[in-house]
Amino acid sequence: MLNKVIFMGRLCADPDFRQTQSGVAVCRIRVAVDRRFSNKQTGEREADFISVTCWRQQAEFVSRYFHKGSMIIVEGSLRNSDYTDQNGVKHYSMDVQADNVSFGESKRAAQENGGGYQGAYQQPAYAQAAPAQSAPAYQQPAPQAAPAPQAPASNNAPGSLQLGDLGDFEEILSDGEVPF
Repeated sequence: MLNKVIFMGRLCADPDFRQTQSGVAVCRIRVAVDRRFSNKQTGEREADFISVTCWRQQAEFVSRYFHKGSMIIVEGSLRNSDYTDQNGVKHYSMDVQADNVSFGESKRAAQENGGGYQGAYQQPAYAQAAPAQSAPAYQQPAPQAAPAPQAPASNNAPGSLQLGDLGDFEEILSDGEVPF
């Protein structure tokens, strides 16, 4: 049997990040995916709005780097979430359980479109107001300087590698941002 879904779209709202009672990270998002053809009557393109659930590292990744309007690529499986309410009415819904998520556009394009990567991680309001006994909030690690390269013992040795100024490279590695 095969159950595989791959789609690309934009987040309708900021990710809803939470943790289960046992501390497992879960993130729910809703993705708007444009249809290939426009509506014949209105001439406008329509979209499908797909609910996605991410778990563990994928949930942390999505909550950290994606925001409303971000282009996202989701790969996962389709799950049905049928239930019967208190009045005995059966409700049907479909949800995608994400196996892999990735950026759908470059950092520059995301900033130009008003969505996407916004720089350093900013804690959501519910994480800031959490009681003291809750799990620690996620924080971006402090940047660390790379060790200085060691010059070769002999510059005249055959096959020795000459290293130029690595200051720019160290700056790129130590700026604390994701390099894409």
